[in-house]
Amino acid sequence: MNNAAKNVLLSSGYTMPLIGFGTYKIQGRDVIYEVVDESLKVGFRSIDTAVVYRNEEDIGYALTNLLPKYNLQRSDIFITTKLSPSEHGDPKGIEKSVQRSLKALNTTYIDLYLIHWPGAAYISESSTDNPSLRAKTWNKLVELKKQGLIRSIGVSNYTIKHLEELLQNCKDIPPSVNQVELHPHYHQKELIKYCNNKGIHVQAYSSLGTSSSTNLLKDPIVVKIATQLNVSPAQLLLNWALQQGIGIIPKAVKKEHIRDNIQLDFVIDEESMRALFSLPQHKYAWDPSNVY
Repeated sequence: MNNAAKNVLLSSGYTMPLIGFGTYKIQGRDVIYEVVDESLKVGFRSIDTAVVYRNEEDIGYALTNLLPKYNLQRSDIFITTKLSPSEHGDPKGIEKSVQRSLKALNTTYIDLYLIHWPGAAYISESSTDNPSLRAKTWNKLVELKKQGLIRSIGVSNYTIKHLEELLQNCKDIPPSVNQVELHPHYHQKELIKYCNNKGIHVQAYSSLGTSSSTNLLKDPIVVKIATQLNVSPAQLLLNWALQQGIGIIPKAVKKEHIRDNIQLDFVIDEESMRALFSLPQHKYAWDPSNVY
């Protein structure tokens, strides 16, 4: 089976494609339409967005118009979106936000709904109110899941501390997914081990570093191994995660990059994997460990 067709069984009982199409910072109806068109064409069946990306409506428009083109039904597509930190701990605000996302995406259910950040936007990261707000948020999402509006619920940017706290108060519905920054410069081995032990699927973002830094793509070891395997540095970095059973959501706008990001049917040998795990560690995105 090729990687494009691989799924992971979540603790919720639903399956999710291991490879999803990321849409962070992709905006504009025409641009979204083109990238969704190309992503469906080459085999992507999962799309990742968020309230704060401000592109849900354009994604909904694109999917509504493009699914028939590829003889696809809504059930063939896995949609992930995320709660804005500004709605943390506000049950009414959370319900309104989910309803807005459903309307924008033109769907009756969301496959995976994530708490985007462990802290609330309107208080400091060090505030001792954060844990109770997280608990309120989770309880409301469990309620919306039971109503059928959401199929799987999860988190993003949660540390082991945040996860331990959640698992003690999760109303018998643990998080299906933890979406975090993950790449050879920030391999998070302890977090992955913890999540695997608890049945939480790890999904990586910023697999290629960030748009503001090409340090990872240009890392001499990454370039050397990619050249040896006759793949691009980006493909190597994406498959590094896949070979660990970690989901990925690569973002791309150029058609050739969209295609390359799903053509990952090669094996990274053990020696190369060890070399990638031994790279100096550097975090590129925001740091959730500061959130109380």
